[in-house]
Amino acid sequence: MTKTRCNWTKDDKLMNYYHDNEWGVALHDDDKLFEFLFLDTFQAGLSWKTILYKRENFRKAFDNFNYHKIALYEEDKIAELLQNEGIIRNKLKIKAAITNAIAFKKIQTEFGSFDNYIWQFVNHKTIRNRYENLNELPAKSPESDAMSKDLIKKGFKFTGSTICYAFMQAAGLVNDHIIMCYRHLEV
Repeated sequence: MTKTRCNWTKDDKLMNYYHDNEWGVALHDDDKLFEFLFLDTFQAGLSWKTILYKRENFRKAFDNFNYHKIALYEEDKIAELLQNEGIIRNKLKIKAAITNAIAFKKIQTEFGSFDNYIWQFVNHKTIRNRYENLNELPAKSPESDAMSKDLIKKGFKFTGSTICYAFMQAAGLVNDHIIMCYRHLEV
């Protein structure tokens, strides 16, 4: 029996796997939250498929998304990353990854964990939407607006409201699986 999924996967094998196993699952692990936020910041202006297909290259290039190490990157590492054809070689986004790693660590210190901080924007529980088709999904929400404003105030880059909403979808702060999707009730 064929599973009905959100059709944004376009039945691509890697996109299906991501949809079926990660997208919309509530994350409470700081390492994974950083990875998802990192990937969404690199997505700005690009398709998710592009980022997903480069994910393992990003993982290798950026020390397995280790924000402690990324926060210490200097010009020589930036130059190395700009030569890496397996990632998005955008200097502003690479520098933003470093800036965001530093800001991420500051939030952990202030709030005890990034998880404690980020989930406050949804009152610490997943917002469960009930959309019938993809064209109903918003690009942003009042929660993503508030998240974006606060992240930027705390020093983050490439965290506009649309990027924050994509992060909320990915990290399960919002369940935007369409109601006909088999994952809608599972997450």
